Amino acid sequence: MNDSYLERAIKQIEDPKVLSILAAKRARELARGNKPLVRTEDKEYVDIALLEIAEGLVVPELADEED
Repeated sequence: MNDSYLERAIKQIEDPKVLSILAAKRARELARGNKPLVRTEDKEYVDIALLEIAEGLVVPELADEED
């Protein structure tokens, strides 16, 4: 795992649980064939996902509260 991507991603999403779930979900999407949103030489899906999060391109979806 790229530590610099992780440090940058933590600045975007401070909650470690939310960050890990979001990175895992995005890495799974990449493994299934989704195209990366960033240009990088990295081949590890988790690293690509962390970079996307660090760049603000992937953000968690908040559930709408029902009235």
